[in-house]
Amino acid sequence: MNTTILRKSVLGIAGLAVAGGLAAGPLHHGTPDTTTLDARPVAATVQADKPAVDKGKLIPHGVQGDQSRIDLNDEQTGNVKAIIAATKKSGLDERAAVVSIATSLQESKLENLGHLGDRNDHDSQGLFQQRPSSGWGTVEQITDPEYATMAFLKGLKQVDGWQDMPLTKAAQTVQVSAYPDHYAQWEQQAADLVAAHWNS
Repeated sequence: MNTTILRKSVLGIAGLAVAGGLAAGPLHHGTPDTTTLDARPVAATVQADKPAVDKGKLIPHGVQGDQSRIDLNDEQTGNVKAIIAATKKSGLDERAAVVSIATSLQESKLENLGHLGDRNDHDSQGLFQQRPSSGWGTVEQITDPEYATMAFLKGLKQVDGWQDMPLTKAAQTVQVSAYPDHYAQWEQQAADLVAAHWNS
């Protein structure tokens, strides 16, 4: 048996195991199958087991204005997952995660920034560019993604009716930014990220 046939056989068995631990039947020893193995259906089967996020909850009022989007690296994706985990821990829903992620996209592009000297606003740091001098916490605390998210969400909970506000108004009420309308541009990407990672 040549290496290509052996590799296809091993990959085929692994694919069946991933799809549900099914026992693979006997290997085919006749004419070699030259079809290319495609693992995508297996991944789709595994993904189908996750409960779907109610997308109506993510953007209940529709997006405002032109939307921006950036490609995320592993660190940024890890920060998305940390924001979602902290949102769940705080007892809030997917919409709160959308507001949090959109806010972080605007403030830091989902990067856990340290002090940037002259390039940043005063002593702002972390995912949400929170300031120790404004009472958000110590530098160590606000550069911890879970703490920073919980602090943001604590502020969001204090905004009466935040669930019924446009995202940018809810975020601005917590953040008090010099650019209050800039949060709106990240709502679609934030919603897409919550849809992709809320149940992962």
